[in-house]
Amino acid sequence: MTHYLVTEDNPAGKKLEDVLCMLRKDILERCALITDDQRVEAKAVLANNMRILNSLTDAILLAEDSTSILDKAFGPSQASKGGPPRIGHL
Repeated sequence: MTHYLVTEDNPAGKKLEDVLCMLRKDILERCALITDDQRVEAKAVLANNMRILNSLTDAILLAEDSTSILDKAFGPSQASKGGPPRIGHL
């Protein structure tokens, strides 16, 4: 069972792209707190966070594309209403 994502067992979950967007927002807020810190460690953490943000953005685009593919092929997901998965096996 997933903890965050919507499934037939977790109808209150969220879409993958929504979880990734929330994570990206949290990282952006943390970055804003350290942008003026000129210590080497802060600069390194900020640089790492920027790379992570780029990867998250790529992941969000992929997740949105997957949702679009599934919506076009099978219609909107019914998982949030306890419906079956659109692909895969139980």
